[in-house]
Amino acid sequence: MRKLYIVKHQRDFDNLIKNGKKQKNKSFIIYYESNNLPYDRFGISVGKKLGNAVYRNKYKRKIRSILDSYKKLYINNKDYIIILRGSAKDKNYQELKEELLTLMNVIRKEIKDEKKK
Repeated sequence: MRKLYIVKHQRDFDNLIKNGKKQKNKSFIIYYESNNLPYDRFGISVGKKLGNAVYRNKYKRKIRSILDSYKKLYINNKDYIIILRGSAKDKNYQELKEELLTLMNVIRKEIKDEKKK
């Protein structure tokens, strides 16, 4: 994932969480909102309660890998904040992938419905 496609600043995270729409499942919470850019941006957060830095970075890499593999499905000029929940701690890559893609598809359908209105 190129640095261009990453939500980096704390003010962007705070603004998205405060004003964005939210979808969640057992493993993830995703906040999303429109941006004025011709591409999507993603921010990934794994809390300190879930493990040490090695663990958190490992799961961030897994999530980035999933997003890179399926990024063509989500071209809709949005910012996303993906927060890993505690129940994802014991899941393998394949289970995380299925849950994240399912949740992203729910969001994609919701965005399409909004555009129709």
